[in-house]
Amino acid sequence: MPVAVVLKGYPRLSETFIAQEIHSLEQAGVDLQLVSLRQPTDPTTHPIHREINAPVLYLPEYLYREPLRVIKGWLSSRKRPGYRMARTLWIRDLKRDLTVNRVRRFGQALVLAAEAAPSTSLLYAHFMHTPASVARYAALLSDVPWSFSAHAKDIWTTPEWEKREKLADCAWAVTCTDVGFLHLKELAPSGTHLTRLYHGLDTGRFADSGGKKRISDGSTQEQCISLLSVGRTVAKKGFDILLKALAALPDDFHWRWQHVGGGTGLSSLQNAAADLGLNEKISWLGPLPQETVLSLYRKSDLFILPSRIAPGGDRDGLPNVLMEAASQRLAIVTTELPGIAEFITTDVHGLLVPSEDVKALCDAIHRAGVNPDLRETWGDAARQRVIQKFDHADNIGPLISLLRQRWGSL
Repeated sequence: MPVAVVLKGYPRLSETFIAQEIHSLEQAGVDLQLVSLRQPTDPTTHPIHREINAPVLYLPEYLYREPLRVIKGWLSSRKRPGYRMARTLWIRDLKRDLTVNRVRRFGQALVLAAEAAPSTSLLYAHFMHTPASVARYAALLSDVPWSFSAHAKDIWTTPEWEKREKLADCAWAVTCTDVGFLHLKELAPSGTHLTRLYHGLDTGRFADSGGKKRISDGSTQEQCISLLSVGRTVAKKGFDILLKALAALPDDFHWRWQHVGGGTGLSSLQNAAADLGLNEKISWLGPLPQETVLSLYRKSDLFILPSRIAPGGDRDGLPNVLMEAASQRLAIVTTELPGIAEFITTDVHGLLVPSEDVKALCDAIHRAGVNPDLRETWGDAARQRVIQKFDHADNIGPLISLLRQRWGSL
């Protein structure tokens, strides 16, 4: 019987780990229906999105735009035995979170309960905040179990009361880093089925090309170091810190930086780069499909991701772009956030620096840039790290087993 996978938006270029999981579950024979709370906004998709066959149910992104669907969902749901319980839970939540978003979640849950496949056996939400709330309300309405996968922002920005209650109510939950697991484990009541499960990387899709020997050392224009970053222009990615670090590099160190990704902060970063006099050395490439990004990994000398904890608590877990870069033997400079440190050991797989430390980041970029042999050593070790512990084929198995063990053979 089908599993409804509740997503904040689908498809999304920045959420390749979700598409990778969905594709693997389909390949394993799990019957899926995708449920998206938002319409897609990216200008293109990755190849893996075109390989996924599951139908997508788009819920009303804004309730006032589709009032008839919401009313029909309410009329259908209010006849269900679980309606009173779901409504009581929602009102209790609304009193503690008096926002339009909380109202929207319940309206979307009414539509989901009414329009999901009648034989749905499980609601499975990616992200512990909004998608899990919609899944939780809809599960009560539909009298089916629900579960969730927690990642990064959703763990650290969801109120503690809500995390405790969702952990108590869900059938099971998974999360993708040790630090996230330990945090949620402290909040979970006894008996909660919580598992740490890395997303990993599809090493078949990111096969080792053999690649060129990276010998550039930045000593001349001909030996210019090619720097690459991939990530949305949001505060937690720390690209404003990176711009300051790039501006502080020695004048006789030659480099170019390419940035891949969209986001609301792009124009602000571009203005900051202009103010620092860096425009001639930077290429803003915008959001790109996976095959183009893969080519950039293979052509670059050093990958940089200056992640930090943003105001409000938003932060990265273990960004998939680090594993993607490592799969192509690309040396990495990033920050020592706990989730990232589960993958990168400094001076073994790359360099870790304190977040928001401009000088440390500048020094690390320069050290890596002028030492091509070190970069090669780190890149080789990072590739092996992906293969040995972070191969998606090894990490998807427990999720498939969890679905089968708890909900019968799918």
